[in-house]
Amino acid sequence: MSATEITDLSAAEAPLLVTEIPGPEAAARIERDRRVTSPSLPRAYPFVPRRGSGSVVEDVDGNLFLDLNAGIAVASTGHAHPKVVEAIKRQAESLIHYSASDFYLPIYAEVCEQLDRISPMSGPTRAFLTNSGTEAVEGALKLARYHTGRQYVIAMIGSFHGRSYGSVSLTASKVKYRANFGPMLPGVFHTYFGDFEHIESVLFQHLVAPHEVAAIVVEPILGEGGYVPPPEGWFPYLRELCDRHGILLVADEVQSGMGRTGMMWAIQHFGVEPDILLAGKGIASGMPLGAFVAREDLMTWEVGAHGSTYAGNPLSCAAALATIELIEGGLMDNATAVGRALMDGLRGLQARHEIIREVRGLGLMIGIEFPSHDVASAVEQTAFHKGLLVLGCGERAIRMSPPLVFREDQARTALALFEEAVADVERGT
Repeated sequence: MSATEITDLSAAEAPLLVTEIPGPEAAARIERDRRVTSPSLPRAYPFVPRRGSGSVVEDVDGNLFLDLNAGIAVASTGHAHPKVVEAIKRQAESLIHYSASDFYLPIYAEVCEQLDRISPMSGPTRAFLTNSGTEAVEGALKLARYHTGRQYVIAMIGSFHGRSYGSVSLTASKVKYRANFGPMLPGVFHTYFGDFEHIESVLFQHLVAPHEVAAIVVEPILGEGGYVPPPEGWFPYLRELCDRHGILLVADEVQSGMGRTGMMWAIQHFGVEPDILLAGKGIASGMPLGAFVAREDLMTWEVGAHGSTYAGNPLSCAAALATIELIEGGLMDNATAVGRALMDGLRGLQARHEIIREVRGLGLMIGIEFPSHDVASAVEQTAFHKGLLVLGCGERAIRMSPPLVFREDQARTALALFEEAVADVERGT
């Protein structure tokens, strides 16, 4: 049976490559794309998807790929999960749009209720739904400044929070995200992820008084910065520091949340509660949705202080409700089990291949460190040509962030192909 004849992609044995990569149809589509799209789009490799199911994606030439990036950690429940598709279809038949900013949209409140229930804060919360993770960052920035009356914010070197002006001012993972766009949003300082001294000994001593800092914004695990977990005890240190100075702790869980690390939120691994939580990417299985969730006593802004026409649209909300149900119904546990199998297998590869310098992560959020950016990029490209979709991150790492439906047999296949890619690059270095 050829790839084009397969009806259930999720059960197909992938990868299955039937043409050169990229194939003729993909090459034609790429040329067409290049004539009309913004050259700013940072395409990783010449992959042109047509359909997907579970952890398998078919390109326009009928090649099947095993997806270990989930559309940048977005397809949390896998591609086209039947329950998510059904929820979207059912909602579309009754109401596609009405603005929850100016009117009372029932499904918007239902999602906020679920976020209150699953949030990592022990007390009551309130939520604002957005169209994206970067909008959640922007909203949290506004809320933190509004509530505290303070103007300064601290973020982390190595962090990624988005590309709009407030979020890119916090972002410090790659200089290209900021180059030629200055000046950035004023009042943002940066410190080092995982550092126990710099904030107090440098920032608070020489650059900004702690009583003027509104918030510390931090990813519980660095995402674009390299899939880097924090050192033991660092989050309790940040929590105590914030409490001591009246600073809000904002956890950006856009990439690390929604069950990816084996718990609903990555910060739950570290034993502290944030004041504001940011969600996005996997929250609605690919539909455009983000959120910032804050302790109820922080939501002190007045009517009209913040709003959005499209945010929390009914279709995305329906997808989010189905997504939360699926994650709690077994996918979060699957992330733990399959993530452990992947991690163990990758550490076995590390023992056999000198160019793998480190394997790190939690659940299905795994980073593999290489000696240089060029080596990591070569492994990424080689894996793609073997039918394995991974992505680079940080200065010299590759991330594995497959859908949470990823199976152990697929993990074994991925490990074998990834080792082939590593060995090919190793021989060529």
